[in-house]
Amino acid sequence: MERKMDFYKELCNITGIENVLKDEPMSRHTTFKIGGPADYFITPTGEEEIERVLLLCRQYKIPFYIMGNGSNLLVGDKGYRGVVLQIFKRMNGVETSGKQVYAQAGALLSKIAAKALEAGLTGFEFASGIPGTLGGALMMNAGAYGGEMKQVLKSAKVLDQEGHSLSLSIEQMDMGYRTSIFSKNGYLVLSAVLELEPGDKETIQMKMEELRSRRVTKQPLEYGSAGSTFKRPEGYFAGKLIEEAGLRGFRVGDAQVSEKHCGFVINRGSATAAEVTELMEQVIERVEKSSGVRLEPEVKRIGEF
Repeated sequence: MERKMDFYKELCNITGIENVLKDEPMSRHTTFKIGGPADYFITPTGEEEIERVLLLCRQYKIPFYIMGNGSNLLVGDKGYRGVVLQIFKRMNGVETSGKQVYAQAGALLSKIAAKALEAGLTGFEFASGIPGTLGGALMMNAGAYGGEMKQVLKSAKVLDQEGHSLSLSIEQMDMGYRTSIFSKNGYLVLSAVLELEPGDKETIQMKMEELRSRRVTKQPLEYGSAGSTFKRPEGYFAGKLIEEAGLRGFRVGDAQVSEKHCGFVINRGSATAAEVTELMEQVIERVEKSSGVRLEPEVKRIGEF
């Protein structure tokens, strides 16, 4: 108990007591609106604080997890034993210079898209409706409507697992479908530079509005979810395979395969992580039985289930 108190005091000394929450419900911080309490929930303000917190966690041998706005995350009902660092609203600066956009890891992709529009830069419209942060988008090479992060990324600043700061060029990032060197090597993204092209503001605006309209029409945005629940199998579409297996609207408790888009698992109001997990497992099993294709989850799971 004394050791825990010492750890908590040191955390507060690094980030300020107002930025360290104890037993914080993770349902408040994920787009699924699901998840039990994290022992410590921290919102650092800069790179130095992050480095010091991670060093402290290693010294005390306390597990930690780094998240953005929780748009691709399912947290267990029993919560997370350790430290959750949220790099989001307190590290979300975005600046433009010429054709380049500099952004901190906590910046929402929608904010970056708005800044690019303001500067008359095109190439980032595809990401304008993706509900995530830059850091999370780089980890999984997020993409939509034919665009991917690797197409616009120039360089990134990261921390490696030993806490050393590294600058990586796009050639060093090994970015593929929903993967990157960041996720493979456990790197923490701090910031990145994107390179776009000059464009017509009105055309950029129209493209963003068109994509936004398509999202609203085709995706169940009125419910809590983590976006596309499964990765796209090569040569197939996950949503189509799920529909063909007769699973449109399939439910386990308050977790449901969306009737609007079968590629989404939604929280109808009070779904638990256990219900979402059971539903996903049944979908994987039944799709494989129906089509011979085994789906792979795209959603990241952490904590105790």
